[in-house]
Amino acid sequence: MANNRDLILLESVKTHRSRLRAAFLFGELDERRTASDNLKRAIGSVVLGAVICAACVGVSFVTKTMSDQAVARTPQPASTQSENR
Repeated sequence: MANNRDLILLESVKTHRSRLRAAFLFGELDERRTASDNLKRAIGSVVLGAVICAACVGVSFVTKTMSDQAVARTPQPASTQSENR
């Protein structure tokens, strides 16, 4: 019986500390649960998506430019077709 009370007390202290920590880090409950949180997440997601797209386009551009330069550097074999006239 005494052991059960101790566990209940320890769990309530743990819960209380986690709530205090959350309030300290993120503000009061009214401030934390606003509609602007979802708006911030949406804007952040759009910005992150734009950065990822820009990185993909940049990598593609650099890869194509490097391959074009490699093709331009290789000597083209002279065509030895005979002219039939």
